Amino acid sequence: MPITTKKRYILLKDLEVYQLARELSRIGWEIYSQLDWQTKKIMGDQFIEATDSIGANIAEGYSRYHYLEKIKFCYNARGSLGEALDHWIELLKERQKVTKENYDLYKSNAERVSIRLQNYITVLYRTRENSEQ
Repeated sequence: MPITTKKRYILLKDLEVYQLARELSRIGWEIYSQLDWQTKKIMGDQFIEATDSIGANIAEGYSRYHYLEKIKFCYNARGSLGEALDHWIELLKERQKVTKENYDLYKSNAERVSIRLQNYITVLYRTRENSEQ
């Protein structure tokens, strides 16, 4: 009787980089919800859209069949992370629209997402290479 091996798949909700992106969205929403109407309109909406786009792009890429498509959406997620982390949260801080505690919490969590996202991209490239052999 042949031995069969069953491939194991990680569900999106169990993927660490996705969990971290969702946590960053939660922190981003906490920051956004404390902004006044004018600040939300000027920069808050773009901040929360960029933040939420990180997890959305990971999810969309996860659902793609081809590795290069998966990687493309990870690059999109990384771009959104850069927008939120390097631009919008810094403007919110500069204009004194975010508390130091929330700023620090957002930054530290965003750095964790950044590291895990790069690791995920690396794994996707390696998996693609191994599947072609």
